[in-house]
Amino acid sequence: MDPAISNTPVFSPRPRDPRLANWLQNYPSPLFSERLYQSVELMERYSIDLAIALLGRLDVFNEIEEWRSARDLCHARSFQPRFSPALGWLFERLIETGCVEVRTEDNTRFYRLAHVPWQPDLARLREVGLEIDRANAPTLDLLDEAAKLYPVVARGEQSGEQLLFGSQAIPLWLNYFHNDNLTYAVNNWIGAMLAADCLSVRPKLRILELGAGAGSASEILLRCFDQRGLLSRIERYLITEPNAFFRRRAQREILRQYRDLPLEWQGLDMNLPWDTQGVVRGEFDLVYGVNVLHVAKDLFFSMSQADAALAPEGWLVIGECLRPYAKQPIYAELIFQLLDSFTDVNTDPEIRPNAGFLTAEQWRRAFARTGFRHVDVMPDINRIREIYAHFFVGAICGQRAPK
Repeated sequence: MDPAISNTPVFSPRPRDPRLANWLQNYPSPLFSERLYQSVELMERYSIDLAIALLGRLDVFNEIEEWRSARDLCHARSFQPRFSPALGWLFERLIETGCVEVRTEDNTRFYRLAHVPWQPDLARLREVGLEIDRANAPTLDLLDEAAKLYPVVARGEQSGEQLLFGSQAIPLWLNYFHNDNLTYAVNNWIGAMLAADCLSVRPKLRILELGAGAGSASEILLRCFDQRGLLSRIERYLITEPNAFFRRRAQREILRQYRDLPLEWQGLDMNLPWDTQGVVRGEFDLVYGVNVLHVAKDLFFSMSQADAALAPEGWLVIGECLRPYAKQPIYAELIFQLLDSFTDVNTDPEIRPNAGFLTAEQWRRAFARTGFRHVDVMPDINRIREIYAHFFVGAICGQRAPK
């Protein structure tokens, strides 16, 4: 190991590749603005500095002067075994810096310190993030809150769910998922636009939304349908969310704008049979969700339930945070790695080799295995990633077979 401490690099992202505009020309230009580009680059760098700071607080740098796995380190530091995915993610986050090396043996990742990381400059990076866009505050706040909780979760004093979904953290989530927060809202827009494309010729629309949260995706879907002249075709829109607080808030907010639409709300656990929870088989023209299905306990089961809920030639459309390349860290994962619902899922070597976000190819295979036809991913993530590896949003669609 090189004992020299790295100099703290200045945040100076490379200019946006002009070819990116060609792949995004079908979207409104304000959606993929320079401001969003700079914001995402800032969040990526911020999460790296947070990872450095966290590994220092967890006092594990001295433990990886030789090759060690995250599981080995949890045992050595008396951390909870379930903290292993989060600890491994922190090391993965630093690989691109050159501070940490990685090798794989028998499907286990081992890490070694190559040289001492730089001193994190979180205060300055936060200032830069707010200079880029004041609306970046909710994402920065939630990243900071999650980072504070890592040592508590590592020691097993409380779970990530208890801490991140306690009453004090709820305002952070509401601000994060709000459509004023463009780093998140872009997911809602891409999903809604693809859903509108898929349903543009259907004379009537019966919609089932999964995991609606506080309603930001519902709001953008309705706004997009309004712009496309599709609102009058909605015969039924069932908005589901298992959390009663978020569900009531979504209902209150959306009814302020759309009182005359046939909107309904109910709870739905996508990990249990849907027909026992009031979802009639073959009833819907669209099953829709934004950043929901990647946390399904059994992805194939939940997608099969969605397929069963669709009428013949109905569509499953999901907006998802997409991993451009397998194993590539994404800044938002620093938050979600603390949640068992994010990490404790059934994996599959073909469609879900790891917990969390999937690649576009993995989603295509998952849709195909479930039996969907005309599967597509928009925009063309595989082309975009060749020129920009931090493009993390996309929408996937598939059509149910006819009778």
